[in-house]
Amino acid sequence: MNVLLGLGGSDESVKTLRRTIDRTKEVGDDLTVVIVDKPESKRSQDETHDLAVEHLEEAGLDDATVETLEGDPGSALVDYAEQGEFDELVIGGGTLSPMGKIQLGPITEFVLLNAPTTVKLVR
Repeated sequence: MNVLLGLGGSDESVKTLRRTIDRTKEVGDDLTVVIVDKPESKRSQDETHDLAVEHLEEAGLDDATVETLEGDPGSALVDYAEQGEFDELVIGGGTLSPMGKIQLGPITEFVLLNAPTTVKLVR
């Protein structure tokens, strides 16, 4: 399977990266990682890029592609997914409300509603 992973720079993105790497190693997927620009994130795009490369190298996934996207995070991720032949788009997102229901941020919601492929939401 050809998997596209979108990362933003939050701790949640790092968790999503680790879980996606584990699955990729387990089943042998092809993985492309794209770093979107989220100025409010804990890490900059460069820091997130370096972290992704480091985790991929540690896992022995040297053939994975890592790219940085500019512009609106949701639109940039959906546009990138439309240009490639991906079977799945993986993103982190969603928090639980006090009532136990999932709450989606605007970027996650945009990607879920507009992606041209199946979206896997990692919480």
